[in-house]
Amino acid sequence: MLISPFFLGKKWEEKTVVFWESSTEEARKILPKMVSHSELRNLFCSADAVCFDVDSTVIQEEGIDELAKFCGVEDAVSEMTRQAMGGAVPFKAALTQRLALIQPSREQVQRLLAEHPPHLTPGIRELVSRLQERNVQVFLISGGFRSIVEHVASKLNIPSTNVFANRLKFYFNGEYAGFDETQPTAESGGKGKVIKLLKEKFHFKKIVMVGDGATDMEACPPADAFIGFGGNVIRQQVKDNAEWYITDFVELLGALEE
Repeated sequence: MLISPFFLGKKWEEKTVVFWESSTEEARKILPKMVSHSELRNLFCSADAVCFDVDSTVIQEEGIDELAKFCGVEDAVSEMTRQAMGGAVPFKAALTQRLALIQPSREQVQRLLAEHPPHLTPGIRELVSRLQERNVQVFLISGGFRSIVEHVASKLNIPSTNVFANRLKFYFNGEYAGFDETQPTAESGGKGKVIKLLKEKFHFKKIVMVGDGATDMEACPPADAFIGFGGNVIRQQVKDNAEWYITDFVELLGALEE
């Protein structure tokens, strides 16, 4: 029986900025940067669609860590999250290991969402609203869990059809039963697969990915540009290799107003 409570949660030619190949070792760069900062700004301002990571980007928390804290296994899970977001461990393996430690029940997930709802990152509401005013499609692509991401999407007036995230599974008695491993976001490279599908379905010519982690940076390509975000947490690998790295969404708002 599948029920999808939540994720709380935390990352995406000549237009290629950086291409990353995930492996059991730290993701490694295999193509050079080819787009200038000014070209990236122009690409962002003329994008058909902008895709955001959720944990530690759209929201301030790393949701799975918050769930782990709620269930009493915070330290071990936080270290696994750090390794996964840094690219040192394949995402699917890290997700499986973390959830095996947490073993969250449906009730625990619902209680966490009710008692500790995620906090939007300052500036994201205004940025999403401005993009929508410009008729830019905004998507949330997350390695977190769908019902929490949908909760966040509702705060930003993003339709649930523009949400791509993982689903927790529970037995009929509410006990943890795993997660839906068929979702593209459940594995390394999954965000890139989603973006490829979006291009094929909607024929977008320019898609920008914004996020804090290695799983976001590796989504470019097929994304046409990647913008690294360090407003909540700084992933050194991303900071060192993103052609455009910001710590405040005000910078993107400013670019749209130029």
